[in-house]
Amino acid sequence: MRPLLDAMGSTGLAVCGQGAQVYDAGADRLLWSITLDRELAETALGKIEAEVGEVYAAVDQDGVDGLTLIEPGYLMPHPTLPAFRVGRRDDLWCEPISKVLLRHPTLSDDELAATARAVVGSLATVTMSGPGTVELQPCGITKATGLALAAEHLGLGAHETIAFGDMPNDIPMFDWAARGVAMANAHPELKAVADAITLSNEDDGIAVVLEQLLADSLLGVPAEGALNP
Repeated sequence: MRPLLDAMGSTGLAVCGQGAQVYDAGADRLLWSITLDRELAETALGKIEAEVGEVYAAVDQDGVDGLTLIEPGYLMPHPTLPAFRVGRRDDLWCEPISKVLLRHPTLSDDELAATARAVVGSLATVTMSGPGTVELQPCGITKATGLALAAEHLGLGAHETIAFGDMPNDIPMFDWAARGVAMANAHPELKAVADAITLSNEDDGIAVVLEQLLADSLLGVPAEGALNP
């Protein structure tokens, strides 16, 4: 997480690991973190492979300096992100982890995520955060978990928040926040539950809404009026 935040010059709070971590970039300090039990992760992975055949896995290690480890056959969905290839799957479990990332050679992300949810049960929470990114994380942990903790740290309530997203893993966050705004290029599942839809990320959809909210607040316009650019 640190290299990305440093590159952006961020000094605020960051909710990472699908809500499993809250990081203070300005203080370079992990405020909250929960790990995924490695034995449960291995069991969940075995159940998934028993259903769909071989999958390729990677893990994000816990901590500010945690590494992303990828097993043979796993291709990073974002090749520019730093990752370290290990020689065998057992090497993935050498240190505490925050999540497992999965890819299947033939199934779509939606198909893999649906199958994983059906067989994993209470062993882990299954999310899909982007193309080629189906993930296992600690059971019951979602982006809403981390967002609520970050808001509490800042002295804010849910009624004072707005959330932006583009994938199904953002649905719990939309449920928690006062308003949920989906990007124009968002997954259909997220659009279906959004309070509003803004422009795409390439068209600065988040900035458009924030600019409207700030401008309208000076005029006393209710926030809802700024959520449909």
